[in-house]
Amino acid sequence: MPVLTRLIPSPVVVDIRPGALDDLASVLSDQRISHSGKLAIAVSNGSGARLRERLEPSLPGATWYEVGGGTLDDAVRLADAIKSGHYDAVVGLGGGKIIDCAKFASARVGLPLVAVATNLAHDGLCSPVATLDNDAGRGSYGVPNPIAVVIDLDVIREAPVRFVRSGIGDALSNISAVADWELAGRVNGEKIDGLAAAMARQAGEAVLRHPGGVGDDAFLQVLAEALVLTGIAMSVSGDSRPSSGACHEINHAFDLLFPKRAASHGEQCGLGAAFAMYLRGAHEEAAYMAEVLRRHGLPVLPEEIGFTVDEFVQVVEFAPQTRPGRYTILEHLDLKTNQIKDIYTDYAKAISS
Repeated sequence: MPVLTRLIPSPVVVDIRPGALDDLASVLSDQRISHSGKLAIAVSNGSGARLRERLEPSLPGATWYEVGGGTLDDAVRLADAIKSGHYDAVVGLGGGKIIDCAKFASARVGLPLVAVATNLAHDGLCSPVATLDNDAGRGSYGVPNPIAVVIDLDVIREAPVRFVRSGIGDALSNISAVADWELAGRVNGEKIDGLAAAMARQAGEAVLRHPGGVGDDAFLQVLAEALVLTGIAMSVSGDSRPSSGACHEINHAFDLLFPKRAASHGEQCGLGAAFAMYLRGAHEEAAYMAEVLRRHGLPVLPEEIGFTVDEFVQVVEFAPQTRPGRYTILEHLDLKTNQIKDIYTDYAKAISS
């Protein structure tokens, strides 16, 4: 009998709305998540600690663990601390570093993870990847998808607006990443998962086309949904291809070449995506993407995040080395220093006109 459908790894609960945190206890009491109420909750000593005071009375069976940072050692320590607790699930309550530590720890001890995001800085909150700092720099570790995702838009609005802006840049970069994936399919015959590509592209397009701003619930809802869908798209494809192309290579190059000066992940990805769209000849799309990035307060030129044109040229030239084996518009064009500088000059004029 032919297989007519496929199972998609995805959360059993996705709750995105103002006030969602007030119903967290009922989400966690779901029989598929925790039948006993015994939970290990990982929090930071910042926003997570403040939310602990609010949530602790409604979660009497929970044990709370403060996580110091976003390193592999932090995640291993968390796993060691919770492995003997006979918990039903792990809850990551906080920003990306806390959730990634909780992802890794829950996978290590074989427990489901509930991601409760306190900001929308990037698409990692529902992805099958934990990004953690290690002795060699930074590593990506495969983990299961969260069993539930809870995002309270009231909490999101309380976080610094730079986190929302970073999420916007990361979401918009899907459009460029999928275009790179399709390029690799045409040139190298790389297999494209059409469902993953559709999910990631439409997530990016929803954010790109939405008329709202960073303070609007309607816009934050779409952005949060886009980031969740992007994470699921990565699970569908089995890698980061739906959301990571030349845009992320440029981001990684900023981080590696200028680790003490790099901007936020989403700012660099958004700038990288707009430039990559221009590189592939999609000049109108690049200009529109730059216009939207500007409207939300994100950079579209390297000078806007403290880099010279020559430094940006160096970043673009180095970028393909950050992801060996990944084929994007950067590998396709194989541009030299002077070529990058000339195209950048045209790009800067095009998005400023």
